Amino acid sequence: MRKRGTITSWNKDKEFGFISPASGEKQIFVHIKDFSNRHRQPEIGQKVNYSESSDKRGRPCAINATRAEDKPVKHENKSTAKFPIVLAILFLGSVAATVLSGKFPIHILIIYTSLSILTYIAYALDKSAAQKGKWRTQESTLHLFSIAGGWPGALVAQQNLRHKTKKESFRSVFWVTVVLNLFGFIWLFSSNGSRLLNSLLQNIPLG
Repeated sequence: MRKRGTITSWNKDKEFGFISPASGEKQIFVHIKDFSNRHRQPEIGQKVNYSESSDKRGRPCAINATRAEDKPVKHENKSTAKFPIVLAILFLGSVAATVLSGKFPIHILIIYTSLSILTYIAYALDKSAAQKGKWRTQESTLHLFSIAGGWPGALVAQQNLRHKTKKESFRSVFWVTVVLNLFGFIWLFSSNGSRLLNSLLQNIPLG
C-alpha cells in the first residue's frame, strides 16, 4: 500500500534521509537509490509517496519513493548507460593504436592508463568517504586528474560507482576537462606538439 509523507531530514553527502509519514507514525529511513528519480536530490519539506519495506536488519525503510510533483521518469536505456564506458575504451584504444603505429611513444599509453586507474581509485575512495561521512576528496582534485588524462577512468567510475553523476555543476566542469585534454592530445600530432613531447619524454625511463 502506498503511503504519503514529508522529507524531514536529508544528508546530501550520504544521500539518505528520513520521511515523516502523514499518518503520524514514526519517521522512516529512505535512501536516494529508492527514489524513482535519482538524478535530483530530495529536499526537506518535499511531499513524497512511498511503499514501506524493511532492510536486512529488519528495520523499516521506504522504497519506490516518488516526489508528489514528479512526473513519471523514463528509465535510462542500456545503450545510453554504456556510452561513457564505450567512449573511454574507444579513446584508450585510439591511444594504443597511435603507439602501435609509431606516431607516439609508449609513454603516452602508460600515462593515460595509469592516470585512468588512479582516477578510478580516487572516485572510489571519495564514494566510500561520502557513505561513511569521512573527509572527502576535493572536486578540484578529481578535475585535475581528469584534465591530466585520467578522464577515461573517471567516466568508468561515474558509471560503475554511480558517483558524481547528479551534480550538474560538477558534470559541466568535468566535460570541460575532457574537451581540454582532447585538444591537448590532438595538438601533440602537430610539429610543435611533437617536439615538445619528445623533449619532455626523452629523459624518462620506461622501467
